[in-house]
Amino acid sequence: MRIRGVSISEIARILMIDRKTVRSVINGYHGGQEMKTSRYEEHLPIIRELFTQCRGNVSRVRDLLRETHGISIPYASLTWLVRHHGIRKPVKKQAGIYVFEPGREMQHDTSPFKIHLGQKKVTTQCAALILAYSRKLFIQFYNRFTRFEAGVFLTDAFRYMDGTCQRCTIDNTSVLVVRGAGPDAEIAPQIKRLGNIFGVQFVPHHVRHPDRKARVENAFGYVMKNFLSGREFANWPDLNEQALQWCETVANKRSKRSLGMSADQAWLAEKPFLTPVPDYVPPVYQSFYRVVDTQGYVSLDTNRYSVPYKLIGEKVEVQKHLAKVLVYCGNRIMAEHERDIEHRDKRITNASHRSPRLTKKASGSATKEEKILLGESEMLDNYVLELKKRSHGRGMVKLRRLLELKRTYPKQAFYKAVKRALEYGLYDLARLEKIILTLIAGEYFKL
Repeated sequence: MRIRGVSISEIARILMIDRKTVRSVINGYHGGQEMKTSRYEEHLPIIRELFTQCRGNVSRVRDLLRETHGISIPYASLTWLVRHHGIRKPVKKQAGIYVFEPGREMQHDTSPFKIHLGQKKVTTQCAALILAYSRKLFIQFYNRFTRFEAGVFLTDAFRYMDGTCQRCTIDNTSVLVVRGAGPDAEIAPQIKRLGNIFGVQFVPHHVRHPDRKARVENAFGYVMKNFLSGREFANWPDLNEQALQWCETVANKRSKRSLGMSADQAWLAEKPFLTPVPDYVPPVYQSFYRVVDTQGYVSLDTNRYSVPYKLIGEKVEVQKHLAKVLVYCGNRIMAEHERDIEHRDKRITNASHRSPRLTKKASGSATKEEKILLGESEMLDNYVLELKKRSHGRGMVKLRRLLELKRTYPKQAFYKAVKRALEYGLYDLARLEKIILTLIAGEYFKL
């Protein structure tokens, strides 16, 4: 029809098809040849690599193409490439739907993720809370998730939502449940007390029925495909700071098809139905009682934190907060430290807690052996300084051994050996003695 001069509009009217379809057939088919391909196909290798890296999130692939490779591809063109070249083959599953009234329910759950923090790969626990009506989401990451971390997270989440719903659906984890399962389960006293403060009733779903909290279950897939894809994290504070920023700028800002608006916009409609957060919320912490050891430390989670030396032998209260460790004696704060969750069996010391006598001894003047060795030769002075840098403490053991070598062997051979050791960077005193013996073997002994 086109060859005979029929217009595209007339062809579309006669065949009752879209004009774009007519134009595509005319432009793409010539004697049985295939249709024209996209002009962005040259970037397919990069798209395939980023698709795997971003766990199938095409929106995140588009962002990384623009940020890291300087390639700008329209979203519709990118999704067409993914479908046309079989990069992703979607599998449709049957799904149901839950309908919630504003302020009626929120859902909480946790999920493990393996994340690179700096140069180390760690297993983290991602805790999430979502409002079932507006889909407003809040997430944070923890190295472990006990009732203490659960109390901290739920308090921060309720404050972030600026209100709470009547019911919070949870799973049957032993972190939140003491005994039983399902709606008849007994909630842990700490969690139940937290619910009384905020006016929330925690209700576990029935066993083997996780779809009851599908809102938060789906959120974890979004976190994995969007937040964790193509992002780097330096440490735990950086990870949680980026998670909070992602909630505010991405998760709760993007329009949702089921709502016809963003989560933040839906939250404005739900806000009047939420229970307001109390004016005063008590801090969440764990309290332990310890006796200060003879070195002036108290232990907490395998690490040791210093306290003033005058409290040695005294019983003190150690409060574990999420980011800090506070030590009380009576009603007075005696020590405050940043809580270390990345290391084990580590000492965290505040210099002001040490005894003045020990501090003076540790940072005092040169030792007796050092004073004897220094001052005779600039070469020997340099060797002594380098030897101290490679020694524990003040290096008294090695300095005594060096002084013994100086007094035992001839002066000329000793200084020649020190010069040679400096040239080659040898600070093993056993090897230094071998050099001395090699130098004096022919001059002082007939071997």
